[in-house]
Amino acid sequence: MKRYRIVHTTTYSFDDTVSPCKAEVHLKPRTLPHQHCEFHQLVIRPLADVTREYTDTFGNSVSSFEVASQFLTLAVTAISVVQVLQPRNREQAASSPWDEVRRRLENDDGKTISEARQFVADSQRVAASPELADYALISFTPGRSIMEASLDLMHRIHTDFIYDPGATTITTKVNEVFMQRRGVCQDFAHLAVACLRSLGLAGRYVSGYLDTAALHGANHRIASDESHAWFSVYDPEYGWVDFDPTVDRMPPDGHITTAWGRDYDDVAPLKGVFTGGGVHGLRVSVDVARI
Repeated sequence: MKRYRIVHTTTYSFDDTVSPCKAEVHLKPRTLPHQHCEFHQLVIRPLADVTREYTDTFGNSVSSFEVASQFLTLAVTAISVVQVLQPRNREQAASSPWDEVRRRLENDDGKTISEARQFVADSQRVAASPELADYALISFTPGRSIMEASLDLMHRIHTDFIYDPGATTITTKVNEVFMQRRGVCQDFAHLAVACLRSLGLAGRYVSGYLDTAALHGANHRIASDESHAWFSVYDPEYGWVDFDPTVDRMPPDGHITTAWGRDYDDVAPLKGVFTGGGVHGLRVSVDVARI
């Protein structure tokens, strides 16, 4: 078992007063068979006038708040303590053939299949295309197990695409990432999900954190972490299985899951509506520490 403390602070600075603002956050780690959130606290400055917690349609924990007073700076800090266990081993060859999974997603009426089907359709940021289907089919050869094919797709994206924080923005489309072969974790997760959907498979976008200290060792700097993203594929035999093309690993190898949805828009760490404010600056500080 690994135990983590995560401190995630988002700070907005405005050059004119804001009043009011309404926002929602997806920052509380999920409770899963391999993951338990021991503690979670959300600190909002200035103090929120209205706060509410609810569970969204994907089972994610969402906190919403409203600040009615005027302010120039808004800081939202989420503090979490999470236990993560290593999941059971999964045999790649024993999973379902991917083309059989596609057939079942098209024709079966079971509750679990029906729930997974919503992740086959296009979403706001992720759309299927013939070009992405061709790219995916290199991994998804006829009769190949869906886990083996997804693992190969993960390896290929990690090899074929360059991690470049300056190459994209939060609004960059999947087809642009595919053409320029550069991006960040969000882009690679969207790309993989689009590849799966282009083949009629269910793919979902997963957000969370990564234990970068384990990757960087002595070169790791405190509060130098970031939110992370990867993708998940649905197999009727195993359920949802995660793959991370950015670091070429299968979670939860140093991963902490916060939320999942059809794409980034469903699980944005913080989004809201601000009245006034003029030009604003944004600063995000994340620290993931083993404890």
